[in-house]
Amino acid sequence: MSTGTSEVTAQARIGIVDDHPAVMVGVATIVNHEPDMCVVATAASVSELIATGQSFDGVMLDLLLADGSTPTENIASLGSLNVPVLVYTSGDRPALVREAARAGAAGMVRKSEEPGEIVEAVRLVVRGEVAASADWAAAIESDPQFVPVQLSPREAEILGHCAAGETAVRVAQLLFISRETVLDHIRRIRVKYAAAKRPAPTKIDLYQRALEDGIVAPIPQI
Repeated sequence: MSTGTSEVTAQARIGIVDDHPAVMVGVATIVNHEPDMCVVATAASVSELIATGQSFDGVMLDLLLADGSTPTENIASLGSLNVPVLVYTSGDRPALVREAARAGAAGMVRKSEEPGEIVEAVRLVVRGEVAASADWAAAIESDPQFVPVQLSPREAEILGHCAAGETAVRVAQLLFISRETVLDHIRRIRVKYAAAKRPAPTKIDLYQRALEDGIVAPIPQI
């Protein structure tokens, strides 16, 4: 099922994937109540959402869908949209939460949270930050894979440029990729550091993490 709403330039464009119509309508109503965001498409599966052809600033993804898809598969498919993914769930499947985090989700929010908590989580991921709820942190803390921060070669390369003070536009030019791809990598880097309890929400924090992990050299003292 998919629907559209009128476009408002200043509003963040949100997509929702959920195969429970009542829940989806409820979440869409909460989001649409906010002046700075609007739901432009909803769907029962990731493939249906992509097929709408809409552009998004963020996607809310139900963690467990009836079509048998996994968080890894769904987040990988949504990667073609180059937008952050916020998973929302009942919170009783920590293994799936960990899987979503490993796959690059930008955070998690419970379906049972107050409307204000849900929209704030959406705002965080749209801004390129991590929406780390208590459930998200607890699930990740129990996953030994998140103790070390293992960046891919491309992520380390992008982090090095960002830590050196380059803008996303400049990094894109240097690496012959799009600005959106750079921002997507930065979101994934921040998710990995947040998961390791070494958050990097600002450029200064990114520089510090790059310094700690030997990606950049310290500035010589004069």
